[in-house]
Amino acid sequence: MATKKKKHVTTTAKTAQQTRLWLMYPPKLITKPLVWQLGQKFKLVTNLRQASVTDEIGIVCLELAGERREIKAAIKWLEKTGVSVEPVEISILAS
Repeated sequence: MATKKKKHVTTTAKTAQQTRLWLMYPPKLITKPLVWQLGQKFKLVTNLRQASVTDEIGIVCLELAGERREIKAAIKWLEKTGVSVEPVEISILAS
């Protein structure tokens, strides 16, 4: 008779989420390693999806994965630093 394997569920799995954000950097922050700092300061996985950087502005689409509270804290930190943060709105088309 086969034995059933017990599933191990952690509490972090319940609160984990993924979100995509548009980050707009002002000129004074373009050369700062803010995405790297996010990965160091917060328990998040960062995934750079798209970027356009000039001398005047930096526009970055960044995907963050981790616990909801970590994502919220990271967004707050970015805004406090001077980065404008907006959610990426993706429309899903039904087939």
